[in-house]
Amino acid sequence: MGSDTNTARDLIHTRIWREEAEADNPFAARAAFCRGYDVFGEMVGNARWTEMLWLLLRDSLPSRAQLDALEALAVALANPGPRDASVHAAMCGAVGGSTAAASLIAALSVGAGRYGGAREVHDAMAMWQQCGHAVEAWRGWSEPQAASPIEVWPERKHVPGFDPHGASLPATVGQLLEALVRIGAGPHTAWLHANLDTVHAAIGLPLTTAGVAACVLHDLGLSPDEGEMLYLLLRLPGAAAHALEQKTGGFKRFPFYPLELQEAA
Repeated sequence: MGSDTNTARDLIHTRIWREEAEADNPFAARAAFCRGYDVFGEMVGNARWTEMLWLLLRDSLPSRAQLDALEALAVALANPGPRDASVHAAMCGAVGGSTAAASLIAALSVGAGRYGGAREVHDAMAMWQQCGHAVEAWRGWSEPQAASPIEVWPERKHVPGFDPHGASLPATVGQLLEALVRIGAGPHTAWLHANLDTVHAAIGLPLTTAGVAACVLHDLGLSPDEGEMLYLLLRLPGAAAHALEQKTGGFKRFPFYPLELQEAA
């Protein structure tokens, strides 16, 4: 009977993760392995955080260029800033006395959609997969897709990765794209940088950070689902930091202008 119990315990593993239990406590791990790598015996103290992120999504370690591109993107996405709706949501939660988890959930929920959110990154990555460099074909991604009759997201209203309310390319987006090309993020990223003016003219809208992120994540070989999840994760540090700041400041020092409502004519 003891051997049967041990066998059952050994079944608690996935392709990503395997643990060996302590002899005296089946709920405590003696060792943990990610894709076969000993996390606490080998990786802790030697591996970079982005290497761990990569291994959670892939069977083998990334190349140096892939790792550098992912780390550069992680730095760029770490804090979307208080102008971003997801960060604003976390700040509102914290200044109102919400728990830490509630503030982060607010950021995740608001930052999940099709306007600068993770679903837009998903859509843009799918667009890259299907259309490649055929910019004219990108226009079709500004329209609702009849192929998905059951859709939990609002209908598409603009080409994903581009700002429907923007006028010109933000300096920070241009700097991010240039840095990623310099690092060697991949061929699609290099093409986008080289053809940025042509793309802008064809789409009629400026590129966004979400658009750059989608291109780089596509270059890294991630699926749209993986890119969507990673985009949600990488933007949380800034939401957390701003929430903590607002929790101690109080609503009287909230850094946003008061809402002005106009009376109906």
